[in-house]
Amino acid sequence: MVVSPPLYKAYPHAQKITLPAPDFPSSDLWKVITRRRSYRHFTRNPLTLEELAILLWAGQGITSPQGYRTAPSAGALYPIETYLVINRVQDIPAGIYHFNVANFFLEELVKGDFSNALTSAALGQSVMKRAAVVFIWTAVILRCMAKYRNRAIRYIFLDAGHICQNILLAATALNLGACPVGAFFDEEIDKLLGVDSESEMSIYLTAVGKI
Repeated sequence: MVVSPPLYKAYPHAQKITLPAPDFPSSDLWKVITRRRSYRHFTRNPLTLEELAILLWAGQGITSPQGYRTAPSAGALYPIETYLVINRVQDIPAGIYHFNVANFFLEELVKGDFSNALTSAALGQSVMKRAAVVFIWTAVILRCMAKYRNRAIRYIFLDAGHICQNILLAATALNLGACPVGAFFDEEIDKLLGVDSESEMSIYLTAVGKI
């Protein structure tokens, strides 16, 4: 019998950064969909903490007492975890962070400038270095496979796509640029995050910045 890992991942000993409650901009959904484009050139201006909070909420915010989130997930199992490589966000030191969905805060994994390492792991794509923040989504495989067996592989990638599109639309509504990235060396990204490439592995990236 396959045992499912906990629904929420947490780093209990990590320093925590509280995220502000999202203050949503007034936006027309249809105009946002029309305006959505992939941007690879960003300014050096940092994101605000409020902007980052809105993006995180859009991707995986909890929206009901039952724990349902902004993006759908097969069986409401939510196998996708969100990590951030922060280059330039106001009031947050550069470094690698994990998004604690259950409590809506960031967990600091390691401080430092990882833009060069991330760019190298992403086949030299300079958008990684120019971005204010890079979202990295990993899959906790058994969280989905415990129920759906081999079919879980399909569902996991669908889940990541739902989350990414929410982030892209939220970035557009905030007048930010965003670019999803699928070309990277999996194990190099996993090493940056400290995940084992077996029970949890990197599957998708998105760079976000000011334009």
